[in-house]
Parts: sequence; structure tokens; C-alpha cells
Amino acid sequence: MQSPTSSMKAAVLHAAKDLRFETVSRPKPDAGQCLVRIRANGLCGSDIHFFEDGKLGPFRVTTPYIPGHEAVGTVVETGPGVSDLAVGDRVVIEPGVPCRKCEYCHQGLYNLCPNVVFMSAPPVNGTFAEYAVVDTDFLYRVPSGLSDEEAALVEPVSVGVHACNRASVRPGSSAVIVGAGPIGLITLMVARAYGVTQAICVDVIEARLQKATEIGAHAVVNASRQDAVSAVMDLTGQKGADYVFEASGSSAGAALSPKLAARGGMVTLIGWPEVSEFAYPVELIIERELNVLGVNRYRNTFGPALELMTDGRIPVRELISHRFDFSDVVNAFQFASENRSATTKVVIVNGEEDL
Repeated sequence: MQSPTSSMKAAVLHAAKDLRFETVSRPKPDAGQCLVRIRANGLCGSDIHFFEDGKLGPFRVTTPYIPGHEAVGTVVETGPGVSDLAVGDRVVIEPGVPCRKCEYCHQGLYNLCPNVVFMSAPPVNGTFAEYAVVDTDFLYRVPSGLSDEEAALVEPVSVGVHACNRASVRPGSSAVIVGAGPIGLITLMVARAYGVTQAICVDVIEARLQKATEIGAHAVVNASRQDAVSAVMDLTGQKGADYVFEASGSSAGAALSPKLAARGGMVTLIGWPEVSEFAYPVELIIERELNVLGVNRYRNTFGPALELMTDGRIPVRELISHRFDFSDVVNAFQFASENRSATTKVVIVNGEEDL
């Protein structure tokens, strides 16, 4: 039997719909790494995809692994050579660790590193565990003004920050966000913080659209009840939006997005669709001279995201709809999977006691 100092509890996904709360080996930090006691995790849509289907995009669950990548914790041990963090520091984890040696890393485009190791992308273990080992330069101190639950959401906020950076959002502009799930709602918040003065959300779930209104959308469109293109054109004086962010993660949403954009506008694809190829309105893109961009997670965004959250411009607490204790993590996954329309953001809290 493992000793208490060499083992830990973790949520281990063995296959689709087969998540188990198990005892596993506790990792040990190497040079340049920290052992982090996880305090809280956000439950990401990608976690649910892996739980439901055993796959997402090119990633497949072929061996048991620990999901999770939206995490905050406390440094409890440092490896050799670590000097910029100390035991007791509260930190958030940037889960994508690149090689730091390729041409993309050298240009600062480290999210495009072909050798990036992303926590929770199978077979790489993630953060739904009592502890995780992380390279020190991908840990960020949490300001005292942020709670654990809020800090756990720095990772998805970084997605919204990177999307708005990629699109070069300017003040006084208009934006449509397709999909009012967590990433769409966060992108709405970031766009408003960047100075968008007309923000419109499109979705098919009324509860999510209501949440969008509560956090700053100027108008919402229920695409199951009205023609989204006509509605957006009416709201924008028949111009269309300067920026369209596709955050639904569906081929239908992606194909719809260019139709909502103004001439010369920017279409930014954030969500992973359910299929790799589908019909797309290329002629419309050419005729309107649209810019179409992809978003691959984020880069150089955790610091700015923390600042936006700390000064209140990104009030992520308003997105947290449900909380579960870490010991109940399997039920948390099941609940989120079965109640998509009733949940905004699920947070799993490990508790304050020493583990």
C-alpha cells in the first residue's frame, strides 16, 4: 500500500462515461517545477466532451488519465532551482507547456508550439486531483482580491482575452457572440471590457441568453425562435457586426458566423465544432472581404486576465452556477453532462484543509 505522502485522490477517466474517484501516485516536482495542492477546478466543456464521448477533435481517451485544466492551488513543494515561487504561494496554472526551443516559442507564439504538452489532453494528466506538478514559469501568483473559485476561471478568461486580442477589438465597435456558454459569456465580458459598445449574443437556450443580458449584452437573439441573420441585421442597421466570435463549438454556429459580419469585418472561430469539415459560405467571405481567424487557446494572457478580473471588469463569479466538493467530482461531471441548459459554470472545490 502507498503511504499517505506518496499517494493522492484523483478523478480518473478510463473511457467514455467511465470516470472513477481513485487513489493514485502523487507526483514529485523535478528541477524548475512546483508541486501544487489543487484548491479549486472549473469544469470545462472539453472535460465534458471527453467524459461523454471519449474524444474531442484529434484527441482520444485510449488509456486512463486525469482530466481538468482550469485550476488554482497552493505551492507545497518546490523542485531544484526554483527561486521565484515559494511554499505557500497561491497560484493559477497555465496548462499548456511548450518546448521553449522551436521557432514559434522563440517568436512568443508558444501556443502554436508543435510539441506543447497540454494538461488534460489525453494522455496527459490534468488537475482533477489533490496535487499536480507544473513548470514554475507557467504558474502565476493570485492577487489577494480573488477567491479560489474566481481564480480557477483565469484559464477560460484567457481564451476570451486571446480571442479579442486576435481580432484586434477596438473601442466603440459592435460584436456578435455566437454561443452563450461559458466561453461565449466570457468573450462577451472581455469584449465589453475592451470597449465594444454594442454586444449581441446568439444562442438557442433561453436561460443562457438571460445570463448574457445580466452580464452586459445589449441584445440577445434566440436562433430557435427567430432568424438570427435578420435579427442581427436589424439590430445593427443592416450593417452587420464589426466582430463575430463563434463560441458555440458547432458547425452550424461556425457556418452562421460570416453571415452576421459587416463588410470588412472579423470572424473569429473559438469553439471546436463536432466535425472537422463542413460547408462554409466562402463566396460571402470573399464578397464581403471578411477576415476569418482561428483561436488556439491563448498566449501571454494570464497576467492581463488576472488584472481584468482583479479590478472587476471581468466578474466571473456571476458565471458560477453550481459548486461541488472534490470528493463528489464524479457526480459533478454527471450533473454537468445531463444539465447543460441549466448550468453556466460548475466549480469543484477541494476544500481548505491540508491534504
